[in-house]
Amino acid sequence: MDTIARCLVLACGNTLRSDDGVGPKLAEWAAERFQKNEDVRVVARQQWTPDLAKDIADADSVLFVDSSLNSIPGRVSLAAVASNRGNGDAATHHLEAHELLGLTRSIYGSIADHAMLLTVGVGSTELGETFSEPVEAALPRARGVLEKAVLRFIQN
Repeated sequence: MDTIARCLVLACGNTLRSDDGVGPKLAEWAAERFQKNEDVRVVARQQWTPDLAKDIADADSVLFVDSSLNSIPGRVSLAAVASNRGNGDAATHHLEAHELLGLTRSIYGSIADHAMLLTVGVGSTELGETFSEPVEAALPRARGVLEKAVLRFIQN
């Protein structure tokens, strides 16, 4: 049974494609860090899919966690996510954060009150299970940003 949480941490990435696995790695850390906090729910997937709209609709806030090929390797960024104002149609099995929020609004008539996207810039998505040096070095900062965001969400 899924639990309803004040804050949903929703991570994605492929753990077999080196730096792309940073999302699931951070989700693993978050699950351990917040394991005794019923206000936090952590979900990690290889990609964000339409079925996650229900989880978002049931949460007060959502923190998306992903890697970014459009950022300097190792750069940790946190930005607000606005809902896609489109009709909510999912043209693919994989969605971006704003598209998933739009789909949630379309299906359930609401979205999480607060939505943020935490990204870590990646240098390599080649096959492998280890992170590049910049991503490995960024993990402590990324964990700190994640923790601060979750605590802010659950305290509001």
